[in-house]
Amino acid sequence: MRTPSLYVAEELMPFIRAKIAENLYKSGMKQAQIAGYLGITQAMVSKYLAGKYKVPPKEVADELEKLASEVSKLILFGGTKEDAIVLTSRRLFELFQSGFLCRFYSEYAGISEKACRSLFSAQPTRGEILERLNLALNELLRNEAFPSLIPEVRSNFAYSLPNPGGSEDVAAIPGRITAVKGKAFALPPEFGASSFTAGILVELGKVRPEVRSVLNIRYGSDIELALERAGFNVARVKTGGLGEDEAVKIIADAFRDGTHDAVVDEGGFGVEPVVYLFGRDPFEVVEKLKRLVNGL
Repeated sequence: MRTPSLYVAEELMPFIRAKIAENLYKSGMKQAQIAGYLGITQAMVSKYLAGKYKVPPKEVADELEKLASEVSKLILFGGTKEDAIVLTSRRLFELFQSGFLCRFYSEYAGISEKACRSLFSAQPTRGEILERLNLALNELLRNEAFPSLIPEVRSNFAYSLPNPGGSEDVAAIPGRITAVKGKAFALPPEFGASSFTAGILVELGKVRPEVRSVLNIRYGSDIELALERAGFNVARVKTGGLGEDEAVKIIADAFRDGTHDAVVDEGGFGVEPVVYLFGRDPFEVVEKLKRLVNGL
């Protein structure tokens, strides 16, 4: 009897552990530390780093590499071993829940995809969304360059539940993020704390549901150059003179022709130009901000 847990243990986890080990090692972490996080021996870490592990089908491998990248960032941002285990488990559950892994698991176990799908029917909790956003927010606030990127209207950082129905399904920063004497300050994230930024994610959920996090920063010639140096896929809109609802739709509609790393709102009369950085989750958004900073 081949249960989902056996499939994960035999077919997925060796590859996930190997990719996390590679990411952490490239970031300067020692093999002994990596072994501690992954709950394996240092000898096994060495084996993984030598490329000795089973590789799943390409479609699965691509998704698992994304998962491993996210878990690696969590660890490098200061997450604990427990945090890493919880995040990995959640992401694997989500891949089953979406039906993606059911196609491959059904072949492995010799059961129907329908039977597999019936096993998975939950969504991330609001507490989990707040936890992820707060962890990414803390990393953002530690970035010494970030205060200089906060616009006059201040920054907000948001992360939505899957398929948000309204601002109540989007976590953001109450009162926005403010710079005081060269340092960034923010209250812990809450659901329903944003109207405009949350509205963007609500509308975006109808077009690109995989994009669930956004951060706004200032715009300028230096930012324009940094966007180019970072190699970002950038869309441009102009919301000057528009009402909030219309402006939100204009920004979200920029994604109808594909996914973008950033959207430049050139503003207009009474509207400050800003840049919106987008990602699947807040960790990806913070990584994009770091790439932007490196180009300044």
